[in-house]
Amino acid sequence: MSTPPTSVVLAEVVRSGFVEGCHRGSLVVLAADGSVELSLGSPGLPVFPRSSNKPMQATAILRTGLDLDGELLALAAASHSAETFHLDGVRTILAGAGLGPGALQTPPSWPLDEAEKEAWIRSGGHPEPILMDCSGKHAAMLAACVRNGWDTATYLDLDHPVQQQALATLQQLSGETVNDIGTDGCGAPLMAVSLIGLARAFRAMLLADPGTPERRVADAMRAHPEYVAGTRRIDTWLMRGIPGAMAKMGAEAVQAVALPDGRALAFKIDDGAYRATGPVLAATLRRMGVTAVGDTLGRIASAPLYGGGRPVGEIHATV
Repeated sequence: MSTPPTSVVLAEVVRSGFVEGCHRGSLVVLAADGSVELSLGSPGLPVFPRSSNKPMQATAILRTGLDLDGELLALAAASHSAETFHLDGVRTILAGAGLGPGALQTPPSWPLDEAEKEAWIRSGGHPEPILMDCSGKHAAMLAACVRNGWDTATYLDLDHPVQQQALATLQQLSGETVNDIGTDGCGAPLMAVSLIGLARAFRAMLLADPGTPERRVADAMRAHPEYVAGTRRIDTWLMRGIPGAMAKMGAEAVQAVALPDGRALAFKIDDGAYRATGPVLAATLRRMGVTAVGDTLGRIASAPLYGGGRPVGEIHATV
């Protein structure tokens, strides 16, 4: 995505009281009735939501007829940290379809979480497809193929039935037509919508009737946030700290959140700097008047800068 001329500064890099840099981007907040309450930058332009599209992809998987619930459904919408319970869940989804990890077409990867990566290296491990943070989604796509008698070798092709259902589901929930399609880091088709459309899709999932595929995904994510991210991740902290909220990050500094009162937000940092995501997310939620359990928002906002081994500044949101 080329930087829109109307993108705005969403966060400043403040070291020793001096602003040494900034992160620009676009942001939208939807009111409880779905109207645009706050628009910064160019939230109407298409972006690649990256893994923020996973809740809609998981909805599409359910719409193919695959029956997943609970932790395993949350894992289908996850960018997991490759903690033991994540990997066990991926194996369970695959085993339920009579498959093993060798069916995954995710690229060999290290765990996304640094602590898990260090532990894996110390144990003598190497990059593996199952460690890739998208392996839960891929396992669910493969299981949907087996359930429907579709080819598992081509499940990442855009014209495959599981990907066509993903496309139709994203368009329906976002209210937008997808005109740009690329390839995500995991190899799956990556479909572009605007930040407004992304926020609209999250809101639609949370407000859907109980028992519908989209509401089942939202409910699973909210009930099992550790499976959506990990024990040391912002999405988990947010869904634990704000009861009823649904959150999902995406690579290149994308974030979307829906709240149980019908409000929603989505933003993208233009330069993809993940370090700015937490501060901007916490500041936006505070601006919306959202309260959280304990110091959840402070924990999410924390992005210290160090000098000589001690904190000397921070990434400061300007929202």
